[in-house]
Amino acid sequence: MFEFLIALLVLTGVTLYLGIKFVPQGSEWTIERFGKYTNTLKPGLNIIIPFVDRVGSKLNMKECVLDIPSQEIISKDNAMVKVDAVIFFQIINAAQAIYEVNNLDYAISNLTMTNIRTVLGDLDLDEMLSKREQINSKLLHVIDEATNPWGVKVTRIEIKEVSPPADLVESMARQMKSEREKRANILEAEGLRQAEILKAEGLKQGQILNAEGKKEAAFREAEARERLAEAEANATLKVSNAIASGDIQAINYFVAQKYIDALGKIAASNNQKIMLLPMEATSMIGSIAGIAEIAKESFGTNKTVGEK
Repeated sequence: MFEFLIALLVLTGVTLYLGIKFVPQGSEWTIERFGKYTNTLKPGLNIIIPFVDRVGSKLNMKECVLDIPSQEIISKDNAMVKVDAVIFFQIINAAQAIYEVNNLDYAISNLTMTNIRTVLGDLDLDEMLSKREQINSKLLHVIDEATNPWGVKVTRIEIKEVSPPADLVESMARQMKSEREKRANILEAEGLRQAEILKAEGLKQGQILNAEGKKEAAFREAEARERLAEAEANATLKVSNAIASGDIQAINYFVAQKYIDALGKIAASNNQKIMLLPMEATSMIGSIAGIAEIAKESFGTNKTVGEK
């Protein structure tokens, strides 16, 4: 009887052990009944039928990282490059990840390598090096769609490195150096051209301002000559009116003014060291006397008008 109780306790313990399952967070377990998939256990406490159901596989449902081995690829312009990548994926359906594909990591790795060769093989070397974002986006779309039946969600894929051969790298370095020198020469030529244009614009503006200044000076000079001629004309008219009225002193004033102007010009000449006065100097003195008489008459007339 005692032995029976011991056996019953042991059987009860084994049954509880086989029937109660604790699934950790971030994991899912598949359950098989007589070798056939029945359901998936979620994180937490789960109960299964002992001796009938068993755990098929234990899967990590967290996001995983898979390194893609380096491989050599021939570009569209026949350049041999070495490419490696990294892929981020997450299992969203445990049953599909177990029963739809054998060795999930190996399948994803080979699928990724194949698509990298396909996508990069259609690009030139320059496009491989400069269009990383476009390449990653295209690979992500293609691989995510291909792995969807496996219950996998590809979240990211990154091309880590594109390594051309050493001789090609040296050739590219020479090409970049040539391009930089070309741009530097173009910028220098543009700077010289701009400097010459600015210099020409400055000369042009200076000539325009100089011409405008000369134009303004000529206009002012012509205006001065016009006013001087007008003044002389008015003076001549007044003298002519005085002569017409029989005033002999006006004639003397007019002749004396011209005479004095002529003597002033002779005296101002640099070539004249000795100045000889003509015999008619007495006439000039008489003319000056005539000027004095005119002044007296003018003052006398003004005085008389003032007294009146």
